[in-house]
Amino acid sequence: MLDGALPPVRTPDPRAAVSERVRSHRRPRGGTGPQRASFALLAVAIANAVVVEALFFTASDAPNLMLAVGRFLGLHAAVVLALQLVLVARVPWLDRRLGMGQLTVWHRWVGITLAWTIIVHATLASWAYARINNWPFDTLKDKWLGSLGTLAGIVSGTVLLVVVLASTRFLRRRLPYELWHAVHLGTYAVVAFAIVHQTIENPISQPATWAKAYWWALWTVAIGLFVCGRLLLPLYRNLRHNLRVSDVVAESEDVTSVYVTGRDLAKMPLDAGQFFLWRFLTPARWWQVNPWSLSKAPDGQSLRLTAKAVGGGSAGLRKLRVGTRVFVEGPYGAFTSKHRMKSNSLLIAGGVGITPIRSLMESLDGNIVVLYRARSEADAPLLSELRHLAVSRRAKLQLVTGRTRDTQPAPLSAEHLLAAVPDIKQRDVYVCGPTAMTNAVLAALRQIGVPKTQMHAEVFAMAD
Repeated sequence: MLDGALPPVRTPDPRAAVSERVRSHRRPRGGTGPQRASFALLAVAIANAVVVEALFFTASDAPNLMLAVGRFLGLHAAVVLALQLVLVARVPWLDRRLGMGQLTVWHRWVGITLAWTIIVHATLASWAYARINNWPFDTLKDKWLGSLGTLAGIVSGTVLLVVVLASTRFLRRRLPYELWHAVHLGTYAVVAFAIVHQTIENPISQPATWAKAYWWALWTVAIGLFVCGRLLLPLYRNLRHNLRVSDVVAESEDVTSVYVTGRDLAKMPLDAGQFFLWRFLTPARWWQVNPWSLSKAPDGQSLRLTAKAVGGGSAGLRKLRVGTRVFVEGPYGAFTSKHRMKSNSLLIAGGVGITPIRSLMESLDGNIVVLYRARSEADAPLLSELRHLAVSRRAKLQLVTGRTRDTQPAPLSAEHLLAAVPDIKQRDVYVCGPTAMTNAVLAALRQIGVPKTQMHAEVFAMAD
C-alpha cells in the first residue's frame, strides 16, 4: 500500500526555527570527507609499519629465523593494536567523516588482523624458544612463567582472543548487549598488559634512544586520543550542558519519546541525523548505555529521542521521571547532510529507523521524497508528525505497508524504487532501518546504478 503526502499548502517555513549552525550545513559539501579520512587512516598505519620494519632490520638480533619472524609479527601487532585504540577512541574528526558504521567495519577487520597476527606471533616465538630450551619444562618455567614481559603478553593475547570471539556473529547475536559491552571492556586490559609486554620484551626499543622515543610517542598519541575521546570530552560536554529529562511522551502503545533539555544546547556540535549513547542516571538504569538517534532536528532548545520497546533499555523509558539527570556520549555519526552530492534527496526508513530520517527531513533542503516501510499504518511510529512535516516542507511521503511475500514487485526493490522515484540517480539516498532491510535497499541501489558517494546508510541494529 502506498500512502501519498497531502497536497502542498502555504505554511510558514519551519526552517526558521532551526538554529543557524544547522542551517549552515545544508548546502552539499562534496562528499570527499570519507575518502580523505580513510586515506589518512591507511597512510598513518602504513607509515608506522614502515618505521617499525626499518627499526627491526637495523636493531633486531634474534638467535634464529623463527624467532625473528615471530618478533617481526609482534612489533606489527603492537602498531595494529595502537590503530585499534584510535578507532575506538571516537575521535570527532574521524566520526564526522566516516560515521560509526564505517568505523565499525575498520574496527572489525583490524581486530581480525590483530588476532591472527598475535596467534602466529605467539606460536612462532614459543616454538623458537622450545628449540633453544628443553621443551616444555624449561620454556614453561623460564620463558613463560619466569618472565614478567612474556607473562603479560600471554594475558594480553588471551583476553584479546576472548573479546574477538565474543564479537563473532554467532555469539554477538546471542549475548545480551550489556554482557557483550562488559566483555569488550577487556580491551583496556589488553592494552595495559600489551604495553608491559612491549616495554620489557620489545627488541627494537633497547639499543637506541630515538627508537624508544618513537615507541613511547606512538602509545602516547594512541592512549591520549582514547582518553580524550572516551573520557575527557564526554565529561566536559555533560558538565557544560547539564542535561535532564524534561518530558516523556507515549507516542503509541510501545513507542516512547523522551525530551531532554540543558544549558547552551545551541552550542553543542550537533547535526540532524546523528545519535548519542544515552545513560539515564537512576538507580536502576545508570549502568545501561543505549544508542538512540535524535528524532527531531536540533533547535538549540531541547533534544528528543524516540524508541520502540524491544528490550530492557527502551522498554523502561516510559518510567523515567521529569528532572532525571542524563549523561550522553556523542554526538556520533556521519548520517548527515554534510556529505551530500546532490541538491535533492530520497529518504528511506524501516520501522523505528524513521527517527534519524525524520530529523533529516526537517533539516534538508531541495526536493525530498520519503519512503517509509512498516508492517501497517498502526505500526509506523511518528507517522502523523511525518505527514504534517511533509506538508510544510512540500515533500512527498509514501508509506509502504504489507507483507513482502504478498507485494509484487517486492517493497523497496530496485523495480519499486525506480517506479516511485524515477530520478533516483540524481539524488542522495539516506537509508535507515533493520540490518536486513538496509542491506537489501543498498543492493537495490547498486543494481540501479546509484553512485556509492550518493548512498548514506545508518544500520539501526545496536539498540538493546
